[in-house]
Amino acid sequence: MNHPVAEAAKDDSTYAAEEEARGLAPHRVGEVVMEVRNITLRFGGVTAIRDISFDIREGEIRAIIGPNGAGKSSMLNVINGFYHPQEGEIWFRGARRRGMRPHQIARQGIARTFQNIALFKGMTTLDNIMTGRLTKMKRGLVWQALWAGPAEAEEIRHREAVEKIIDFLEIQHIRKTPVGRLPYGLQKRVELGRALAAEPKLLLLDEPMAGMNVEEKEDMCRFILDVNDEFGTTIVLIEHDMGVVMDIADRVVVLDYGAKIADGTPDEVRTNQNVIDAYLGVPHE
Repeated sequence: MNHPVAEAAKDDSTYAAEEEARGLAPHRVGEVVMEVRNITLRFGGVTAIRDISFDIREGEIRAIIGPNGAGKSSMLNVINGFYHPQEGEIWFRGARRRGMRPHQIARQGIARTFQNIALFKGMTTLDNIMTGRLTKMKRGLVWQALWAGPAEAEEIRHREAVEKIIDFLEIQHIRKTPVGRLPYGLQKRVELGRALAAEPKLLLLDEPMAGMNVEEKEDMCRFILDVNDEFGTTIVLIEHDMGVVMDIADRVVVLDYGAKIADGTPDEVRTNQNVIDAYLGVPHE
């Protein structure tokens, strides 16, 4: 019987071959930038995450995988401050994080995309990406309302940054199009652009390729790899497509029923019996 992890193993050399063909040296992975220590998250009597620990290293692509309901998105929501766990600690760049809200965490250099697209459908591509610059803007409401002098100069600078992201993501042709009119794959790309506009040091991607066709997935994989390689951005990725995960991730942590069942390189994870059992649906005793 075939399963996603075993299928992914059939294409071991794909990513390495592509990198070699592109003339890129393997990117460097640095020191630990975030530690997740013994995190437990409960909703009433339901335990969504149970005593999970792992680390994230500078410059790596760190994948979080697992069957539906494993606790992956809940873990991402803990990392970006939307959920506050009952037990455990988050350490970021050597400092323990204490009860911070998402906008404070965004200012630390952590940005994310969402499993369900969360864009302003009536606004253009450019204006949606521009909202990602809000934490970078310093002028107050009065200056913004007048839109003169320092406020005007500031907005011009931020718009220049947004235009560079639009060029990077190859979406110049839709820059003035309301995102509600765009196909699903392009909306996902706009959402990635909005996250990049915050200039994150740590980028959290919650199923960035969900619902995409093969061509759209290939494009998104390319952009994720380019963000990691060209900007040096550390990426934490939730993704169900095991072929994608095994090709682009440096390390993979596997969750099942809210618990960590494996953690290691793609090669180590794909041969782990606990992971194989989880994806095959082997009953828990």
